[in-house]
Parts: sequence; C-alpha cells; structure tokens
Amino acid sequence: MTRKILDQQLREVKEKLLILGNMVERALLESAEAFRRRDLEASRRVVEKDREINDRRFALEALTIGLIATQQPVAGDLRLLAAVLEIAGELERIGDYAKGIAIINIRMGDSPQPPVPAEIAMMSQKAADMLHRALLAFVNRDTEAARAIPQEDDEVDALYLRIYRDLMGAVIRDPSAIEQVNWLLWAAHNLERAADRVTNICERTVYAITGEMTEMDATWDELEREDSGLPRPRSPF
Repeated sequence: MTRKILDQQLREVKEKLLILGNMVERALLESAEAFRRRDLEASRRVVEKDREINDRRFALEALTIGLIATQQPVAGDLRLLAAVLEIAGELERIGDYAKGIAIINIRMGDSPQPPVPAEIAMMSQKAADMLHRALLAFVNRDTEAARAIPQEDDEVDALYLRIYRDLMGAVIRDPSAIEQVNWLLWAAHNLERAADRVTNICERTVYAITGEMTEMDATWDELEREDSGLPRPRSPF
C-alpha cells in the first residue's frame, strides 16, 4: 500500500471520529436542555439517538482495527489508530452520560420538581465546548490546545460543587426533598464526569502526536474532594 492510500484511510478514520464526536456533543446539549425544560419527548429522542452513537462507535472501531490488522502501521500511524480506539470509547461513554440525564428526566415524569439549577446548562455548554475543541486538537495535531483544555475542567467542577452545596442546603431545610434533589444531583454529576472524559481525550491526543503518556489532572483544591473525587450522589437507578 502506498503512503498516499494510507493517508487517505487515516483521514477517513479521523472524519468518522469527528462525526461521532459531533453526535455526542449534540446529545450532551440536547439532553441538558430537555432536562431544564422538563421536555420528556426530547429526552426520549436523546435515548433513541444513543443507539446510533453506539453503532457508529462500533463501526469506527471495526474500521480502525481492520487498518491495524491489514496495514500493520508503525510509529505515529499506529499511535494515532490506537488513540482513535480509546477516544471512540470515551465518546461513547459521554453519550451514555447524556442518555443518563435523559432517562432521569423521563423517570421524574410529570411530578412536581424543584427548579433545575441554572448551572446545569452552564455545565453542559462548557463540557460540550471542551469536547468540540479537544477533537479539533486531535485531528489538527495541536498539542498546545490538548494540554490546555483539561485545565478548564476546574470550571465544571466548581459549578458542580455549587449545585451540590445549594441542593444539600435545600435538603437540610426540607428533608422530604431528598429524592427530588438526588435526581438533580445525578444529572449534574453526569455532566461533571463528561468533562472528565474530555481530559482523557486530550491525554490520548498528546500520546498520538508525541508518544508521551501523561495524566493531565486539572489544578483543584484536594480539600474540596472526597477520595480525590467530587461528592457523588446516590445513584437513582
């Protein structure tokens, strides 16, 4: 196989990765917006679209593994394809977080609920923006952007912590609100985890380009964490 043909196939892999990433980005935004509006039908659409995200992830993995098996790439090409496999998995997981928020909304149903914190929309927009730029950094081989984006995860963490503290205060004032508050906390937790997955994508980008394996933990006051993680709500499922 000539270098020209291999480069064409690598471009195809990256294009399919961007398509998958765009679908996941939309799912994240649409799920949070449906949650904010309590739009059950929109949430059902997010759940249904998650099947296509999964199918595209598996198709991309099959294509990538096929290239590795048949073309036996080395060095940078092999690292790129290995990174695609990892990033596709991260994207599918972020899609699961979006689906999880949609399922929470559906299970809440039409019953009276406390207002959705404004920070939910802010978290979804920030996480989606980070994801969009992380994927561009990957296809554009931009290590500077890939190293910088994870530092923005602190902003998402801070929003989540604000939600957590406000809602815990609401429970203290009215213990009967615990179930409704837990729904809201779990939706926010999903968005916080989605942003964490973007950091993983950035780590794989740096690896694909430089061969360097490094963790890119954002700077965060460890006193705000429990076992080095933000407070986690009780699973509603």
